Amino acid sequence: MSAARFTAFNPKALAFLRARKRNNDREWFRARKDQYQALLQQPMLALVERLAGDFRQFAPHLVADPKTAIYRIYRDTRFSSDKTPLKTNIAAVFPSRGLPKHQGAGLYLEVSHGWVWVGGGMYAPDTSHLQAVREHIAANHKRLTAIVTSPGFRRSVGELRGEKLQRIPRGFMKDHPAGEYLKHRQFLAAREFPQAFAASTRFYAGVLDVFRQVAPLTKYLNEGLGGHQRD
Repeated sequence: MSAARFTAFNPKALAFLRARKRNNDREWFRARKDQYQALLQQPMLALVERLAGDFRQFAPHLVADPKTAIYRIYRDTRFSSDKTPLKTNIAAVFPSRGLPKHQGAGLYLEVSHGWVWVGGGMYAPDTSHLQAVREHIAANHKRLTAIVTSPGFRRSVGELRGEKLQRIPRGFMKDHPAGEYLKHRQFLAAREFPQAFAASTRFYAGVLDVFRQVAPLTKYLNEGLGGHQRD
């Protein structure tokens, strides 16, 4: 499947994900690896390639690389009580250019056995990065407000989400006008669709719409980490 022609996944791909959920073992998967590659891996590669072209228009600060974007199918079970070997989704991440893959804010897409998750932000910043982002917000909170209250953002993803502290963190004024933002430990914005959406003719346009609205948030957050310069 060429990138230019990609619009959605085949319904058989969604059935495969549901079957993989019911049959989560390596032998089952080995016997059906060709199906996985044809129904899920190759279409996801085409999706990433098509997004790479569109990112040039609205998110040049993010990387859409088919070689690195797609997560591997096997779970890391070394430190987990859940020893099932296979992921029940196919997912891709689009990190910030100039920062390591899992640092900073980026976009993320997941097609699972039961849903489609499209969005992004900053999921698990380390302590120093979180502090840097909070300082950036404290000094530039009006820009963040403009991003997350824009009509397009509200329509596509609703509001800024993520785990928050009960109180404004130490080192910032207790009555800071950006107090609610400063409480955040995560900065997330996303929309969840039913699994069937991945096979809809509206799928690619829907993903693109969400990414267009969340991309300015990722750029803003990464400015605090020096991932790229403000325009």
